[in-house]
Amino acid sequence: MEFMVASVAGIIFLTAFMMFFWFSNRSFASLTNYLDLDQATQVTLDKMSREIRQVNKLTACSSTNLTFEDYDGGTLQYTYDPGARTLTRNKGNTNTTTLLTSCDSLQFSIFQRTPDTNTFQPVSTSTVTNTKVIELTWNCSRTILGGKVNTESMQSAKVVIRKK
Repeated sequence: MEFMVASVAGIIFLTAFMMFFWFSNRSFASLTNYLDLDQATQVTLDKMSREIRQVNKLTACSSTNLTFEDYDGGTLQYTYDPGARTLTRNKGNTNTTTLLTSCDSLQFSIFQRTPDTNTFQPVSTSTVTNTKVIELTWNCSRTILGGKVNTESMQSAKVVIRKK
């Protein structure tokens, strides 16, 4: 009888220990994932904002593609591929770099420099010739131990083209 009580107590203790161990590992993996994705999005945002500020002008735009005339007269392009979930940078049609992976959604929006009088937000535009502000918005996630874990709800920034 004592052996059976000890066995049941041991099984309960072992089950509780295994649940704690599993929960701790999942939390650690999620935290590591969060830090890795957060760092990747911050590096990408820093690189893109630095480069966009220096371009001469925007030459083509869609919700998933931006093409600029760069400061040296060459072409600088950012392209989001929803199927591959990647954001790539292409400089002069020869130097292609993947900036983001595991990107669930990404959108580019364009604005004029002049703010709206009531909100002080830039006025939306549909033509590339009037564009002076680019808004970058994305969301990245990965699957960790069978569950999808987001870096944050959304990364978003507005970048002003400083030339002209």
